[in-house]
Amino acid sequence: MTDDERTQWEVVAQALEETGDYHVVRKLHPVERYTEPDGEPMHLGLVLDTETTGLDALVDEVIELGMVLFEYAPATGRVYHIVGTFDELQDPGRHIPAEITAMTHITDDMVRGHRIDAAAVEAFASRATLVISHNAGFDRPFVEKTWPVFVTRPWACSMSQVHWHDEGIATQKQELIALCMGFFYEAHRAENDCLALLHILAGTLPSSGRPVLKPLLDHAMADDAHIWAVGAPFEAKDVLKVRGYRFSNGTNGKPKAWHFTVMADELDAELAFLDGVYGGNARSRVRIDTTSPLDRFSSRG
Repeated sequence: MTDDERTQWEVVAQALEETGDYHVVRKLHPVERYTEPDGEPMHLGLVLDTETTGLDALVDEVIELGMVLFEYAPATGRVYHIVGTFDELQDPGRHIPAEITAMTHITDDMVRGHRIDAAAVEAFASRATLVISHNAGFDRPFVEKTWPVFVTRPWACSMSQVHWHDEGIATQKQELIALCMGFFYEAHRAENDCLALLHILAGTLPSSGRPVLKPLLDHAMADDAHIWAVGAPFEAKDVLKVRGYRFSNGTNGKPKAWHFTVMADELDAELAFLDGVYGGNARSRVRIDTTSPLDRFSSRG
C-alpha cells in the first residue's frame, strides 16, 4: 500500500470512528521517532523480548533475542525515538518443540548453526539505564544466565508494574493491550514484540492520561515487596486470583502459597486488603521478601 492509499483509507477509518458505531484497529507500522526533543534530560532504555524452547529457564534455551534501544525522559515518561534495534536467532542444539514452532514460526532450519553474538549483546545492552520486558519474570532468568550485562541493570515489567485493570484494560496480555490501544501486529517474534511494546509505552493510559512508561519509571529504583499469603483460607482463592495473586506449589524452596509482588510504597495498602482475607492481622501471617531493583524479576529475586 502506498502512502497516498494509506492516507485515503485513514480518512475512511476516521469517518467510521466518528459515527460512534465502529472502533478501528490499525496495523502497527515502523515508527522511528515518537516525540521531538523538548529540553528534558534523556536516558536510554532497552525493551527486550525472547523466544525460547520452553518455559523453564533452568533447562530451556533462548532461540531468538530481540532488543530495541530508545530515548526517554525520566521526569515525564515521554518516549522520543528509537536509537537502534537488535534481533538474532540461536541454535539451541536440539529440536525446537512443535508447539513453539507453531507459535513463533521459528524452525530448526532457521536457527541451525546460528549463535547470538555475546559481544554484540554486551555492547548494545550496556548503553541502557533500564531494561523493560513484558513479563520480565520470564525473560530475565533466560538472558542473565548467558549474558552478564543483564545482571547489572535494573529491570521493569510492563505486564505487572502497570495497573492495567485500573486503567480500564482488563488484561495483561500484550497482544490484547495493543488491541485496546488501537493497533495490532505480528506477535511472537522477538523484534516485533519489542517494537509493539515500545509503541504501547509511548502511548497514553486511557484513564489517568499518563504516559504508559511513567509508572514503570516511578518505581524503577524502588524495592519490591513480594508477599506470600501463607495459610490463606481456601475460600479466598478466587478473590486472590482476581487480585493478581498466583499459586506456588512449594517447589524450588518457595512456600506453598498464593503470592504477589507490589512496590514497597504499596505494601501497607496490600496488607490492608489481606486483613480482609485473613480476618485481621495479616502482617503477622504473611511472609514478605524484599527485592532490590538490580535483583527484581531475576532468579535471585
